[in-house]
Amino acid sequence: MIVGLISDTHDHLPLIDEAVKQLNEMKVELVLHAGDYISPFVTEHFRQLKAPLIGVFGNNDGDRMLLKKKFTELGADIRGRFAFVNADGLRIALLHGDETEIMRSLLELESHDVLVCGHTHLPKTYRKGNTLVINPGEVCGYLSGKPTMSIFDTETLDVKTIHLKV
Repeated sequence: MIVGLISDTHDHLPLIDEAVKQLNEMKVELVLHAGDYISPFVTEHFRQLKAPLIGVFGNNDGDRMLLKKKFTELGADIRGRFAFVNADGLRIALLHGDETEIMRSLLELESHDVLVCGHTHLPKTYRKGNTLVINPGEVCGYLSGKPTMSIFDTETLDVKTIHLKV
């Protein structure tokens, strides 16, 4: 299964549109969003996404109740601050990444095959024990100036960073 990984979209609408377009072109079967959408109006820009979306909230998300409601209306599943996702038998932990004690605990316990997080705005993939850690970077490009997302293959465990352009 090919999974699209995005985070830190921060209301940057043209880059969200570009990410959705590329995810559709790559025919991803699932998209995981590691938080920081920011405002509820952003949800409409995910309407064209053809794959199911599972997400969590980040530290900068505003009206979480309305964000969750609007995403639910699109068929997306926003699960709060943490989500457990089973994809092709892989146990995936999805969280924003600002709660460092939770991340450290998950990594120490090696309770998940994959941990997807955001928050730092920098794409990074590494292995900690038996856990593959993937940060897709920032779709918004605000902090790094390099908008990115990632594609993850659940069969090969390959991760590819995709650079977005508007």
